[in-house]
Amino acid sequence: MIELEHVSRKFGTFRAVDDISFSIQTGEIVGLLGPNGAGKTTTMRMITGYLEPSEGSIRIDGMDVTQAQVETKSKIGYMPESAPLYGDMIVADYLEYVAKMQGQDPKVKLPELCETCGLKEVMHKNISDLSRGNRQRVGLAHALMSDPEILILDEPTGGLDPNQVSEVRALIKKIGETKTVIISTHILSEVEMLCNRVIIISDGKKVADSTTQNLMDSYGHSLRIKMEVSDCQMDELKKKVLQLDGVASCSIMPGEENKYSVNIGMSKNTDIRPTLASLVVSSGWKLYGLEMQKDSLEDVFRNLTAGGEEK
Repeated sequence: MIELEHVSRKFGTFRAVDDISFSIQTGEIVGLLGPNGAGKTTTMRMITGYLEPSEGSIRIDGMDVTQAQVETKSKIGYMPESAPLYGDMIVADYLEYVAKMQGQDPKVKLPELCETCGLKEVMHKNISDLSRGNRQRVGLAHALMSDPEILILDEPTGGLDPNQVSEVRALIKKIGETKTVIISTHILSEVEMLCNRVIIISDGKKVADSTTQNLMDSYGHSLRIKMEVSDCQMDELKKKVLQLDGVASCSIMPGEENKYSVNIGMSKNTDIRPTLASLVVSSGWKLYGLEMQKDSLEDVFRNLTAGGEEK
């Protein structure tokens, strides 16, 4: 279990992290989100013991990370955004070196990690010759070497191509079946696919902490309807749509072939598509599309973190 209580981190007079508290239970996969520099990496580095908090306390299974450094660090595997690998070493030699450094038996750990991380085809290659995706896999193998209870990953799929992203996501999901995982990422679809809980940080402060579904239910309540029509006048179209019960706003963009793209903001969580369809028919317009939309996780994230800056 990871517990942060009123944790802050200052760099001079600047507060990169400001009075953050949360706890993470064993077995959770948690997405740590925020704009560039919101304080995510600083928070993760404090959890790993790499940085000390200026204020507050961090405990791993009840042990303070500043007072029981060896015990708490032994429970954590950490892969920073750019995995610090030795490029001139062969993958197998590098992992053997890491195993011995951490007091592990290479003959046992290397075959196990080779299978888990999908490294069989590259064990004989120099790290400098690997694709970014395979370097990420080597970084994961390093982080998993001591079979840690907690795995902390900073932008694990950054810079990967779509195939590599899919492979690394599948690997993380498999690892998350037996370990506590914290993932920092800007890719919100990744959070929806991998994480059962989201913590959002903005300007060094925690602004949301919830399961992904509850976050959407609490903040993603804005309903919109997108409609595409033709054979109408813009002014008349807007006037008639705004007269409908439950419509809060209406914006119209001219499109190709004399079509209009209409974005309708709702004041109530009511589906008025049948009413809109009837309006189109009675007005003699042609209807090409009518779609109900709800705030995405991206919309929620943007609303909660507007104005975040690098930290």
